[in-house]
Amino acid sequence: MVEYLWYKNTVMYNLDLESFMDLNGDGVGDFEGLKRRLNYIHALGIDMIWLSPFQPTPNKDNGYDIKDYYGVDHRLGSSGNFVEFMHQANMRGIKVIIDLVVNHTSDQHPWFQDARSSENALHRDWYVWSKKRPENWDEGMVFPGRQHATWTYDRKAKAYYFHRFYEHQPDLNMDNPEVRAEIRRIMGYWLELGVAGFRVDAVPFVLESVIPGKSDHKLKFEYLQEFRQFLQWRKGDAILLGEANVLPEDTLPFFGEKGDGIQLMFNFYVNQHVFYSLATGELKPLKKAIEATRIENQYSQWVYFLRNHDELDLGRLTEEQRKKVFDRFGPEKNMQLYDRGIRRRLAPMLGNRSQIELAYSLMFSLPGTPMIYYGDEIGMGDDLTLNERDSVRTPMQWTSDTQAGFSLSEKLVNPLIKEGPYGYEHINMETQRREPNSLLNWMTSMIRLRQECTEIGWGKWQIIDAGTPQVLAIHYRWQESSLLILHNFDERAHEAILDLKQQDGESKLTDLMTIKENKMNGQGYYHINLKAYGYRWFRAGNLAHLFQSAQL
Repeated sequence: MVEYLWYKNTVMYNLDLESFMDLNGDGVGDFEGLKRRLNYIHALGIDMIWLSPFQPTPNKDNGYDIKDYYGVDHRLGSSGNFVEFMHQANMRGIKVIIDLVVNHTSDQHPWFQDARSSENALHRDWYVWSKKRPENWDEGMVFPGRQHATWTYDRKAKAYYFHRFYEHQPDLNMDNPEVRAEIRRIMGYWLELGVAGFRVDAVPFVLESVIPGKSDHKLKFEYLQEFRQFLQWRKGDAILLGEANVLPEDTLPFFGEKGDGIQLMFNFYVNQHVFYSLATGELKPLKKAIEATRIENQYSQWVYFLRNHDELDLGRLTEEQRKKVFDRFGPEKNMQLYDRGIRRRLAPMLGNRSQIELAYSLMFSLPGTPMIYYGDEIGMGDDLTLNERDSVRTPMQWTSDTQAGFSLSEKLVNPLIKEGPYGYEHINMETQRREPNSLLNWMTSMIRLRQECTEIGWGKWQIIDAGTPQVLAIHYRWQESSLLILHNFDERAHEAILDLKQQDGESKLTDLMTIKENKMNGQGYYHINLKAYGYRWFRAGNLAHLFQSAQL
């Protein structure tokens, strides 16, 4: 059973191929470049890579507008290069998952070009059409301010087509069984080439059954179960990781009541409350968010993250909470996006090493699978002069040499960050690898620590009272092993006081990051000091009673 649940104790690394490493000198990252950097990823301690889309594309939406699901974009290499990369990744024990972008295609995809040719076209019903403009043609946009409709008229087709995203990304008609059969073929193709699963883009929109004029689209979760069954039949330990920014009470159908839906899902809800707590020091909403997303099914798990290739979406916070996060982390208008998010990388947003460490220590300690966005392990910055989400998609900064060691070309897929404290001469992998106290070496140690603490992925957990409202304390138990982790969200030092008076016999807390032990005093209390934005990881003795006495 354990080998089929490998994702329970793994650390994920998300990278955009075109921005990671260019080997052929054309200014665009490629599979050959990524293959050369696998040793770096392996040394970092990563055991799962999530690749953003790399299939042939007009590239109007960072590759999420796909025109051929069975190939590799010519800028990034060939199918042969992909197979070589997969071989080298598997040799190092690194699993690879890829994006499954099947809510929509590019409008240049042969399916859509055929569909618009006539009402009797072979692929006509592969997309969603309406002869009349629906009343809700300008509702439900994913990118408000940048997107002006969800129904667009096509002159050749003489009809309106539905697109949840941009107009160059027409939605596939998932109610058509031929479409779902094709998606299974796509999955089967990449599974045969060695991938360990798929990150399913925009899951709720994949499942919605669209009827012109109706805004309340029914989600058909049986389609998700259909894909999961096919996946398990083809490769028993393969996974589906879902992107679904939904409320906690709506998550169960995605995982499946019997664990027969997606195995993993990004925890957007906790992510947003993490940043609220980082901005304000107030922990009560974060504790409630963590509890609200508790999973009882052993086959299902959350993926926790801090930043990714999109904006930091704050749409689930209250208006007052969102304003506080904007004021602290995105006060300028050009730092914000779609009236709901912040388009900055983590390091410049938080602004100091102590809070960066706190944030990542917290992410590694939450009950799920942690994910790191490429470049955040060295504290890369953002370029707010670039359009929308491109601000956080600048090339990886490898060295202080020309073009940051990313490419020999003068013209790059995106500009490098050259000026200021986050310029590549100051922030790069090569320099930090040689500095014992660098963020990169700290991150490597944290990844190793997280992988040693299997209680987090497998065990039962409880938030416990730390005696002070500024400190979050989580206790894990699994197979007679116990873990206690504390985080101080305040800019001042605090003493956490843990009441262990019910404990029988002597017990100690062994610090996993320093050579220290904390013992109970005579009254049955632990007194644990945490510096400003401090964090402590402990192996604990028999603290089973905490599960009965824990209070928020």
